[in-house]
Amino acid sequence: MLDHVSLGVSDIDRSRRFYDAALRPLGLVRIVDFGAGRGSDYGAAPGSLGVQFTITREAEVRTPIPGAHLCFRAPDRAAVDAFLAAALASGGRDDGTPGLRPQYHADYYGAFVLDPDGHRIEAVCHAPSSPMVTATG
Repeated sequence: MLDHVSLGVSDIDRSRRFYDAALRPLGLVRIVDFGAGRGSDYGAAPGSLGVQFTITREAEVRTPIPGAHLCFRAPDRAAVDAFLAAALASGGRDDGTPGLRPQYHADYYGAFVLDPDGHRIEAVCHAPSSPMVTATG
């Protein structure tokens, strides 16, 4: 449904370091830098159709935005764990350690961080840890 999402950041170099590290375990890399330090695009493939997430340098960034967060899909639970570790090592702040969130569904495995500007960022894996067993008939 969405093509890409963009966030305003106050320090483009700091945010690039953070998102370069935090998004790599999720398969997203920086694919474009806008001239004069204006921003960057992230995605899984080069070119405009590969863009999934953008950061732009803004004169004023207001966070937190009540009720707002961005969630990136992880291929497995290990990637969620790696996302959090990389985000914390790159200037993020823990806002919800990796784990199951059964209030959403039985296999919802997520972690939350605050980026250097205070935006709430999540990584989630929906895959079960093992196949569901059903009764035979």
